[in-house]
Amino acid sequence: MRIIVTGLVGQYAFGGVAWDYLQFVEGFRQLGHDVFYLEDTEMWPYDPIKNTISEDCSYNVSYLRGVMEKLGLADRWIYRSAPDASYHGHTEAEAKQICATADLYLNVSGCGWLRPEYLAIPRKAFLDSDPMFTQVALASGKQDVIDRIRAHDCHFTFAENIGAHDCRVPDAGFHWIPTRQPVVLDWWQSAPSQAASEGRASARPSSPLIGLAEARPSDYRDVFTTVMNWVSYKSCEYNGETWGQKDVEFLKFVDLPQKTAQKFEIAMGMGPGMKRPTEMLQQKGWQIIEPAEHLPDPWTYREYLRHSKGEWSVAKEGYVKSRSGWFSCRSACYLALGRPCVLQDTGWSNIYPTARGLFAFRTMDEALAGIDAINADYAAHSQAARALAAEMFDARKVLADLIAKATT
Repeated sequence: MRIIVTGLVGQYAFGGVAWDYLQFVEGFRQLGHDVFYLEDTEMWPYDPIKNTISEDCSYNVSYLRGVMEKLGLADRWIYRSAPDASYHGHTEAEAKQICATADLYLNVSGCGWLRPEYLAIPRKAFLDSDPMFTQVALASGKQDVIDRIRAHDCHFTFAENIGAHDCRVPDAGFHWIPTRQPVVLDWWQSAPSQAASEGRASARPSSPLIGLAEARPSDYRDVFTTVMNWVSYKSCEYNGETWGQKDVEFLKFVDLPQKTAQKFEIAMGMGPGMKRPTEMLQQKGWQIIEPAEHLPDPWTYREYLRHSKGEWSVAKEGYVKSRSGWFSCRSACYLALGRPCVLQDTGWSNIYPTARGLFAFRTMDEALAGIDAINADYAAHSQAARALAAEMFDARKVLADLIAKATT
């Protein structure tokens, strides 16, 4: 089967964004399919070095090309630049021929622009990676959003709890099929010697990362970490309620470092408006580092996760309050590296096993209990984390299920 996977790897040419999309590409490839990554968003390129929108896509194309080459996907990508309609990776004629012979178009995050050649592909699947916010946009009557999503034949969502009695995500008139982030287990090994064969850059995060100077490459640092933005975009209104971002949830647990001897470090983006309360967070005991400086690409991002003891993280208020069941790609990657996770429960505890390598929390006491349990028997929880990733997130399993449901 020939499959087209959309994404935003070139548009957001930094950090771990590439993993969100390219694990679909590699997972399908491992299943024996003929797969191409397509980036055609109609958005002007964002240059993270200059921190501005630009008509020049050279940085984005160079970054995308480098990532694809390191992952063994050198001839498997197409990038269309919005400002001048130029094609990269393949010519326009080649790109259209590839699409003309495709069987499935997987529009991850809905970021793909729906040109006639894409709409002509026999099966078109939309994948909602931002549950509750997507459905609120639909339920609010935003016709452009409705039309774009309805143009697909089937609709998947990372709201794995959708339809459950405690889930408040509206269906907005669509039949949603739950799915999850695929993880290419070969790309997430705890031993760096195995990672070296995966095209990883040799650069490692630099100071002031806690304990990294003392850590050997195979070691983890005695610090729980996560990667996040303080705010990603504006909150939304639905049914008389506000559905917000991670800042809302983080503030509920802002005193966590003062209640345990465990150290915490957050690679935290400022977000729109640069409103991150850095000084307050540091006073509360959080070590804050800048993602753009320490995690500039997929390889340093992966090393950051690998050298962490585990992950502690909140989720967007919209995910939590709606009981969506959303589970982060980032967290799945921590687990695959054998790094246990203590995560705010969005309803995912209805789907995934907890208490061995993975802990759900709703309260401060539950967060502390998860951290204490991991610290009491780290080796066992590390092994359990990797085993859970293999059981629940293996890209071959996840994507075989997605294909079966997308093509029936």
